Amino acid sequence: MKVARQTVLTLICVLAFCALAYASGGEGAEPEGLPWKDFGYRIVNFAIFIFLLYKFAGAKAVAFFGGRRTQIKKDLEDLDVRKAEAEKRLKDVESGIRNLEQEKAAILAEAKTQGEAIKVAIIEKAHKDAEAMRAQAVTSAENEARAAFDRVRGEIADQVIAQATKIVREKLTDQDHERLVDEYLTKVVLN
Repeated sequence: MKVARQTVLTLICVLAFCALAYASGGEGAEPEGLPWKDFGYRIVNFAIFIFLLYKFAGAKAVAFFGGRRTQIKKDLEDLDVRKAEAEKRLKDVESGIRNLEQEKAAILAEAKTQGEAIKVAIIEKAHKDAEAMRAQAVTSAENEARAAFDRVRGEIADQVIAQATKIVREKLTDQDHERLVDEYLTKVVLN
């Protein structure tokens, strides 16, 4: 109904402008009257053209322009939503900028606290490592002293044996030697 009304109004406007253009004629034109027959054919031709246009392309044109209107409305709503989101993000960023100094101070305080904790842990670990090294040095020194003592004792024992052998060789005669061998053999045989 709306389309039909618009079509009729458009047709009336076209006819009015055609009549006005024809009436203006030219200065040298001789008025012969209005060629009503030719004008009627033109109007019928225009009406047929409008009817065919409406019949075959009317629904598509209405759908196109109606869909276009819907799409534009949807785009505008989408833009409003995006604008609201952008304003919200802008407010968040502005509040973040305002709180930047406080966040900076909090981060520095936290870093300082962590630094102190790391410093204490490093010092404590160094003390433990020093104690372990000290204990290891004491153990190592004791082991070296024991080894040196055992080595000296072995050397002394070797010297004592060498001296005892020397003394026994000097004082032991062949008869004493035979007697000692006999005594040893009798002990071995009896046992």
